[in-house]
Amino acid sequence: MPRTTPPRPVDVETLFPELAAMRRTATRLHPRRGTPTAADSSVGGPMLWPADEPWPVCTIPHKRGSGFRYADVLREREILERAWRRDPRRGPNAEEGEELSRFKRGRHAPHLADTDPIPMLAVAQLYRRDVPGLPDTGEGDLLQVFWCPFERHGESRHEMHVELRWRRSGEVGTPLTEQPAPEVVGRQELVPNPCVLHPEEVVEHPYLEVLEPALRARLEAWEGPEDEDAEDEETEDGSGDESAERPSYIYDLSTAPGWKVGGYIAWNLTGPAPLNCSACGTELVPLLTADRREWDPGTTSWIPYEDRQEATTRWANVPTEVSPGQGRLIITVCPRDPHHPFRLVTQ
Repeated sequence: MPRTTPPRPVDVETLFPELAAMRRTATRLHPRRGTPTAADSSVGGPMLWPADEPWPVCTIPHKRGSGFRYADVLREREILERAWRRDPRRGPNAEEGEELSRFKRGRHAPHLADTDPIPMLAVAQLYRRDVPGLPDTGEGDLLQVFWCPFERHGESRHEMHVELRWRRSGEVGTPLTEQPAPEVVGRQELVPNPCVLHPEEVVEHPYLEVLEPALRARLEAWEGPEDEDAEDEETEDGSGDESAERPSYIYDLSTAPGWKVGGYIAWNLTGPAPLNCSACGTELVPLLTADRREWDPGTTSWIPYEDRQEATTRWANVPTEVSPGQGRLIITVCPRDPHHPFRLVTQ
């Protein structure tokens, strides 16, 4: 089923013509639970990977024997999905609850040394036929994204390690049939559910704090004072009171929530930060955004028409069940030369 984002509540480019020159196209990926194949664009699905090519592994030194068993993460989700579908009010029964209680964090792989290679998790694969906004690197029509199952990298030792692979899908001979997986993952929220994609192009505008001060002031004046009494308490299902509030530039008119390719960064956590290519100084642009939620109480205007009837059901807005970093991970690349080093942004 395709996904269709409703038109924005107002035409912000008519109200503020300067924004027309800043518009960007973003492709909302709309991942939804399913059974993708290696021939499909997907999140958490099987990769089109040559059987004779080594699978990406992490060899960066860090502790890797403690966490959650990868198999337990999958089993827990299987039990919960079945239980809540069977009984939406009570969920797991006593027998299921007993099995779930055994899935705990622990030192499940003490045999792993700090530098032993561990398989990276298959996060996403995107075919250009499905996502025309992918940059043309000259290295193929298929982008494959992996990340380490632990967030223990970088100077802070709390960062993610991501690898990107481009390939020509038509040149893959015998494909790999059984995808490697790590024994242990640092957090359950790093394991994506298998999801099919429903790509849709939308228009985005820069985050409010990125705009020059005069335009920002005019936008804030147009919105009027914030009504603190109208704020809604965030819920896991993303439901909220859609009362007749004025549109918000940040939440309704600038950047779309959820997984997407291209577009702009929503700097809601840290505020804008310089993003310059380490090789040439060019400003980096978003390649892929991996988001915890497809929508939340502040961004309900972006819920596709096709999802509105079930928007408040359990897990409707968290189909992938991943929460990288602080909840949103943006892979940014150099628009001048895609071979230059990419950079990760967490929000």
